[in-house]
Amino acid sequence: MSTDDIIQIRFEGRVAIMTMNYPARRNAFNLKMRTTMYERLLELEADDQCGAIVLTGAGGYFCSGGDISEMEQRPVVTGRNRFDLVTRIFKQFVSGPKPFLVAVEGVAAGCGLSFVSASDYAVAATDTKFSCAFINVGLMPDSGGIWSLPRKIGYRKAMEMAALGDTYDAQAALDMQLINKVCEPGKALEETIAIAQRFASKPPLAMALLRAALHLGNESVDQAINTEIDYMPVLQNTGDYAEAARAFIEKRKPNFTGN
Repeated sequence: MSTDDIIQIRFEGRVAIMTMNYPARRNAFNLKMRTTMYERLLELEADDQCGAIVLTGAGGYFCSGGDISEMEQRPVVTGRNRFDLVTRIFKQFVSGPKPFLVAVEGVAAGCGLSFVSASDYAVAATDTKFSCAFINVGLMPDSGGIWSLPRKIGYRKAMEMAALGDTYDAQAALDMQLINKVCEPGKALEETIAIAQRFASKPPLAMALLRAALHLGNESVDQAINTEIDYMPVLQNTGDYAEAARAFIEKRKPNFTGN
């Protein structure tokens, strides 16, 4: 398999669908996939035609976690360099300007679960299995999971998932607010794209600053207040804000351009 094949990109309108394409290993997140995903992410974040990103997997699977065939003991410095790439991907998912959604089928384990918890919106098929079983191989959650998981489901449930390494079904994931919606098997991508189109239709700068505010700017009351004071005057001076005001007066839908 070539590097270009392991991460596939296609567009539906302003929604970019990024597919992890390694079904023989249930889309295990190997080094080739990491390297290519990061490159494609940077391209999409810089593309004005992309209004939202949907991550999914090929072959009826989302992601089974790290590739076992690549798991071996390495010098600490080498290990740090490998995880530097993973954390760059995670940071791009949560701090980039584009909404990030996931369409989950089959299995979301290890870093696959971390991608789900990092997303802005998640749809999963009813037969999906979720697992945060790093502890079972002597590890802790990676790919940003120690940050994103407790923010989505709370400390107690995150500790339970990470420390016990159990497997959960889609209904349990919905009940703990790990995901937003459950759908029939085979329909996750279709349902996610429909939601992503709505995300992509919103004013791009407002969406970018909203993501920054929720992910990075509200750790304390003072920080939240400062974020609001910093961001709101910027948004009130955009062309999209002026267009929304005109559209309201003229009783029509606004045409947002990102200006």
